[in-house]
Amino acid sequence: MREAPISVMLAKNRLKIVVKRPAISRYLFKDFKLKHMRTFSFNHIAISVTDVDKSTEFYQRVLELPEIKNTASNSKTRWLSLGEGKQLHVIPRPEFKVRVNKAVHFALSTPDLKSFIEHLKAIDLDYTDWLGTPNKDYVRSDGILQVYFQDPDGYWIEVNDDV
Repeated sequence: MREAPISVMLAKNRLKIVVKRPAISRYLFKDFKLKHMRTFSFNHIAISVTDVDKSTEFYQRVLELPEIKNTASNSKTRWLSLGEGKQLHVIPRPEFKVRVNKAVHFALSTPDLKSFIEHLKAIDLDYTDWLGTPNKDYVRSDGILQVYFQDPDGYWIEVNDDV
């Protein structure tokens, strides 16, 4: 009876693969580096704004984001929590002019987009679908519902139900 060219063992919650033939080893692990890339996690979004107080009030009113302490500096930059350790950094740049382009936006997801749309209506904030139709939501081909709106500096924000 021939010995198996590969053996798999589980010990102390670690998987051990033993390959006894070099040709099989090259075949099995040729893409190993591609499958084990560096990993990253999202930390924050930083935006430059002309009026940091006006923009902070907007994000607190529209997205109901609580302000958190700016632990990086004593500057006038304000930090808002997006939840789960994620942040929005609102950086004052009074002389800066934002060039808007809907394709450059940030997107947030919520499990209750219908309720959020009602909130936008209640605070009288216009929103659009991707094509720019006023006060219309949009269902993507993958079934995700989304809306877009702009902040005081013209940044586009997407909110969808992709949770």
